[in-house]
Amino acid sequence: MEIFENKVAVITGAASGIGQALAQKCLEEGMKVMLADVESEALAATKATFQEQFNNPIEAEVVDVSVIAELERLKEATLSHFDRVHLLFNNAGVGGAGNAWSGTEKDWAWVLGVNLMSVIHGQRLFVPHMLAHGEPGHIVNTASVAGLIGGVTNAPYSVTKHGVVALTEHLYRDLADADSKLGCSVLCPGIINTKIGSSARNRPASLTDAESTPLTEQQQAMRAQFQAIMAQGMAPSAVAEVVFKGIRHKQLYLQTHEHFNPRILDRAQHMVDGTNPDFSAFNWAN
Repeated sequence: MEIFENKVAVITGAASGIGQALAQKCLEEGMKVMLADVESEALAATKATFQEQFNNPIEAEVVDVSVIAELERLKEATLSHFDRVHLLFNNAGVGGAGNAWSGTEKDWAWVLGVNLMSVIHGQRLFVPHMLAHGEPGHIVNTASVAGLIGGVTNAPYSVTKHGVVALTEHLYRDLADADSKLGCSVLCPGIINTKIGSSARNRPASLTDAESTPLTEQQQAMRAQFQAIMAQGMAPSAVAEVVFKGIRHKQLYLQTHEHFNPRILDRAQHMVDGTNPDFSAFNWAN
């Protein structure tokens, strides 16, 4: 996809961070946009700000992407306003918590629902429409560099991000088999200055445990260190530039930080050699 002017983009998680930056880039390219987010006040503020800056058509829907019925409503609203979709950004995501056994059922349900199932259902709902109208288009699924390397972040988050990578690889193959005009990319950002560290602010009460286990001093220190690193991370606007360059070049894998590449290669080498990795040496900063 090379021509964006007057085309239609749908962006989930559009009220902050990478999603907001992607929406702004779409508007700068002359696109019509549908903004979707679970945070109603932040979404309204984002829409108002964009309307002050741009004359492009802008719509917004408050959507919990983990709920299929709300994604269906998002699709219906988008087609009602704009008739068709050309760019789909399955971008909404949350941080999660817990190691391989300590995460509760509700921890897993929350992170899986937002980070992985929303991407699965976003594709199921929008891709058939995008294929049917026959015009060039592109799907961008947001994963993480944590979906390309092992043993980093927390277990639920890593599992969902590896899942998004695999899902997008299948989408790439299936679109090619269908000889379609659609492309797809999986975005695997590294350290980005976003609010994902405070994503629990959007966790629904139905998926919140009545009694959560307090963080240990070590866990509190690790969280503080990670948040400090995040604050120094790449600007979301720079990520949006990477994404649009990737769309224009029909690139499947989109990364933001080359210094993670040795870790990616190291993981693959351990698989090939049948040797065990050493996760203790990992450092987000380098």
